[in-house]
This record gives sequence, structure tokens and C-alpha cells, in this order.
Amino acid sequence: MNQQLQEKPETYVCIGSQGDFPARLGKTVFVGEEEIAVFHLTDGRLFALQNRSPHRKGGPLCEGMVSGDLLYDPLYDWKINLLDGKVQAPDTGQVKTYPVKLDGGHVWIGL
Repeated sequence: MNQQLQEKPETYVCIGSQGDFPARLGKTVFVGEEEIAVFHLTDGRLFALQNRSPHRKGGPLCEGMVSGDLLYDPLYDWKINLLDGKVQAPDTGQVKTYPVKLDGGHVWIGL
């Protein structure tokens, strides 16, 4: 599960079953107006973050590669920490992260 350093969300929304999120791939989900990239790591952890690069030109993050706890922006190769959304030096920026939990085989995102 995702270890987030933010306030507990008021609401969790089911975004599908665990099987809907294959390991090693990113997947885009929409929750209301929010476009969220969900990553299922090979160790079973799930992470969710806003599906928009913090680079000034933007771009989707769901197609990025994950190594350890870092997501590599597919367009700009920025390294983004999946735990807190912070871009790693020498680049700067941050992506909004969402807490994720598994319950009864379903994946839930906190809003």
C-alpha cells in the first residue's frame, strides 16, 4: 500500500479490482474531474498521483517507467518520488499524490 505523508482523506473511491492494475504498468483512471495515474509495483504496492508532469510543458505520467520508489517522467526523464510526489534534484517541482488502499480485492483512492 501507499505510504502518504498527508492528511487523511474524507472519502475513498473504488477505482476497480486489484486485477485491473497489472504489475509494472501505469494506468489512468478518472475520478470526477481528476485524472490519476496508478502504478502497481512488482512488490504489490500501489501508488496514485496526478497524471500530469510538473514540467512547464506538462504531459502524462502514466506511461513513465518505475524503478524502486521513483517514477521516470516519460517525456522529460525527471525522477519523481512516488511516496511524496517530489521531483528529484537537479529538477524541481511536485506532483499531487493520493493515498491508496486495498480492501476486499478492490483498489480505493482517497480524495
